[in-house]
Amino acid sequence: MSSSRKHHLKSLMLSIAKDLLEEEEREREEERSQYMAENCPAVSMPRSLQELQEVCREIHHKIDVIDEERYDLEMKVNKSNKEIDDLKIKVQDLMGKFKKPVLRKVRMSADAMLKALLGSKHTVNMELRANLKQVKKEVKEEDKELRDVGDWRKNIEDKSGMDGRKKMFEAEA
Repeated sequence: MSSSRKHHLKSLMLSIAKDLLEEEEREREEERSQYMAENCPAVSMPRSLQELQEVCREIHHKIDVIDEERYDLEMKVNKSNKEIDDLKIKVQDLMGKFKKPVLRKVRMSADAMLKALLGSKHTVNMELRANLKQVKKEVKEEDKELRDVGDWRKNIEDKSGMDGRKKMFEAEA
C-alpha cells in the first residue's frame, strides 16, 4: 500500500471518528436537557413571602430526600467494597499466593547456617576443638613429688628452727 493511500485512509477514519464524537455529544446534551426538564422544573418566582417560604420548604424536603438516597448508596458501596476485599483475601488464601515479606539481615554462626540449609542432615561441626583426639597424659614421678609436697606452710614450719636445719642436713647426707 502506498503512503498516499495510507494517508487517505487515515484521514477518512479520523473524519468518521470526529462525526461519531460530535453525534455522541449532541445525544448527551439532549439527554441532559430532558433530565433537567423532568427533574428540575423552571423556578417560578413567588410574589408573596408565604409562597417563597413554601418554595424553600419544598427545596429543603427535596434536598433531604436526595441526601438520604446518597447516604444509602454510599453505605451500599462501602459494604460491597468490604465484601470485595474479603473475597480477595479468601482467593489469596485458597490460591496460596502471599506477598513475601522483606527479609532482614540476620547474623548467624556457620553451624547455624549449615543447620538451616541442610536441616537434619547437618552433622558437620565447625568447632575445631570437637574434632581433636583425646590424649591421655602420662604423669611423671617428678610431677607426683611436686604434688605430694602439699601445703608450703607445712614445709616451712618443719624446716624452721634448729630441728628443721638438722633435718635438712640429714636429708642431704
